[in-house]
Amino acid sequence: MRVENERGSASLEFLAAGTLLLVPMVYLIVALSALQSGVLAVEAAARQASRTYVEASTVAEAAQRAERAVAFALADHGMDVAVASIRVDCAPQPHACLSRRGIVTVTVEATVALPLVPAGLSVGAPLSIPVAASASQQVSRFAGLQ
Repeated sequence: MRVENERGSASLEFLAAGTLLLVPMVYLIVALSALQSGVLAVEAAARQASRTYVEASTVAEAAQRAERAVAFALADHGMDVAVASIRVDCAPQPHACLSRRGIVTVTVEATVALPLVPAGLSVGAPLSIPVAASASQQVSRFAGLQ
């Protein structure tokens, strides 16, 4: 049975339902893209920071190099360095990070803000997602030799 007054309403229903389904799907894609970018940024930051850390000659220089590497890696992905923190762990001697054949592990933690959410909005749900990555490098067995 066909009703004459419903003629042409299928396309209107398709547009309304399509819009209602499309908007959340697009937001999900944008949010996942931002999260993936954040994960890649902290992973690259940890990897580059650990590489530059073990090549330094002093601990102060190594820390400075690691901070600079993290800032570059995060900037490459459009993240602010202020949302990140760096932790350096050394093994087997925690007080001597640049000892020969020592393992230096750099952990970078950051938060990825959800897109299109105003910063001043206070709701019960978290408005950012924490991400972290670690990378380890071994200090050369020839470190300190000239």
